[in-house]
Amino acid sequence: MDNDTWLVVGLGNPGASYAGNRHNVGQMVLAELADRLRASFRSHRTNATVAEGRTYAAGPKLVLAKPNSYMNVSGAPVADLLRFYSLRPDRLIVVHDELDIPFDALRLKFGGGHGGHNGVRDIIAALDTGNFVRVRVGIGRPPGRQPAADFVLRDFSSTERQSLPSVLADAADAVEQISAEGLTAAQLRFHTAG
Repeated sequence: MDNDTWLVVGLGNPGASYAGNRHNVGQMVLAELADRLRASFRSHRTNATVAEGRTYAAGPKLVLAKPNSYMNVSGAPVADLLRFYSLRPDRLIVVHDELDIPFDALRLKFGGGHGGHNGVRDIIAALDTGNFVRVRVGIGRPPGRQPAADFVLRDFSSTERQSLPSVLADAADAVEQISAEGLTAAQLRFHTAG
């Protein structure tokens, strides 16, 4: 595999009943990227669906992958994908929801812990490293005393859905810029405070 390839994994849960959940925002970003690449997701032997393409003719190759497993057991499909494409973990971008970031904000980082995110926790355990890029899409904290587990498994509110297309577009832009120009350049443009 050429060294301009990136594996971009969007975290979420499989099935139509979860498709609009806050927890599935990573997979929503991948749908936006696939539309831009004019690529279709197809079943892959690594227990994931995969779409491949380049953002421009000489640009880096993006392998977009949505694990077929539930969020909390995302690690095995991600490890299998890295092996299949002969990529190191530092060529992995994981796009996921983040409770500790306000809705409509992004944070980009390389390495670190899981921050309580069970999907990221499982990926770190499967890879035996946290040295990969994360595009953390803010979904905010649950209102009142609503448990976080219930909040992430609910669809975005009608107000949030009005802004969601621009959030998804920003996150897709961030992935494209990371792959083409590096994390630092993308952080300067997209890493929002909050």
